[in-house]
Amino acid sequence: MESELKDFDDGSTKDDRPLLNPISTSQPVSSENLDELEEKFAAFGRNDVYGLMGCGETPWPEKFLLGVAFVTLLPIRVVVAVTMIAIYYLICRVCTLFSAPNREEEQQEDYAHMGGWRRAVIVRCGKFLSRVMLFNLGFYCIRETHRDSDRDGKLKHTQTGVKDQSEEPERPGAIISNHISYLDILYHMSSSFPSFVAKRSVAKLPLVGLISKCLGCVYVQRESKSSQFKGVSGVVNKRIQEAHQNKFAPMMMLFLEGTTTNGDFLLPFKTGAFLSKAPVLPVILRYPYQIFSPAWDSITGVRHVIFLLCQFVNHIEVTWLPVYYPSQEEKNDPKLYAENVRRLMAREGNLILSDIGLAEKRIYLAALNGNSSLPTVLLQKED
Repeated sequence: MESELKDFDDGSTKDDRPLLNPISTSQPVSSENLDELEEKFAAFGRNDVYGLMGCGETPWPEKFLLGVAFVTLLPIRVVVAVTMIAIYYLICRVCTLFSAPNREEEQQEDYAHMGGWRRAVIVRCGKFLSRVMLFNLGFYCIRETHRDSDRDGKLKHTQTGVKDQSEEPERPGAIISNHISYLDILYHMSSSFPSFVAKRSVAKLPLVGLISKCLGCVYVQRESKSSQFKGVSGVVNKRIQEAHQNKFAPMMMLFLEGTTTNGDFLLPFKTGAFLSKAPVLPVILRYPYQIFSPAWDSITGVRHVIFLLCQFVNHIEVTWLPVYYPSQEEKNDPKLYAENVRRLMAREGNLILSDIGLAEKRIYLAALNGNSSLPTVLLQKED
């Protein structure tokens, strides 16, 4: 599901990353090229036992455990996962009977704006079943840390970042999280049950389509840069403002990097979400591992799911930072607002800042998949 749930850009702001130019437009893949790609695109490299694309040579003890889990643990987890999705779908179906979805411009529709017992049942059951799903996947204990705004003075700002304690705190309009895996979605559903940005095709998927509408997902056409796409950005910012002003409105959850990393890096943020000028709640996710990394990076989907389901125990560490209140300067400059939040998250999460993004990830994956030629193999910063 992670591949379907992605972040948006407003379509009106230019990419503020350093310009990247191709050295070669058609160059055979070689070991030297791959070594250079791994160095340049370290944010997407795998460092676990299974290696790049999950095809590394594994020790015999690990192969034995993998085989045992494959015939015992994996079938059980698959059955439980499918059952949980079916149960929640039925709950959503019952709660939305005889109720028309909220409709917005750009063909948006959702059930997240329902009130009363219907919404309460959807949210509470959604949180509970999401946590059950994580437990089924081996995440038995989730370690959460909530940082205080004046912890050691590191998060205390005089002009930006933290609101004056004498003023009544404002509700954030969006949760901002780094993006590592499709598992991020399950965690955030279990903790705060926010709305996500999703590809339009998600709304038509069996079972998941109705669930996404109950979450209040905003649907986008990922490849589109048309006026329709800009209109969706307006819907997202409208939702952020609504959540900021109304405590009963669904919160927006945004993965502003636009793709996943291996968890050690933080990519540039899209700036569209900061046009709303509303405060945001930064969250940092980590997946500590010893054998298999749950990160969704340079590995095939089938291998990732199999290795994840066959790993007996998985771990999540979550750091909740204080609500970030923008200064007037940041409200006037969305790029500055985005970059300041990004640097704060990198510092507090010990993450490495990187200036690459989804385009470079596609180049890297193309090389690892063994393409006979790479349209743009080597990239360098423009002088």
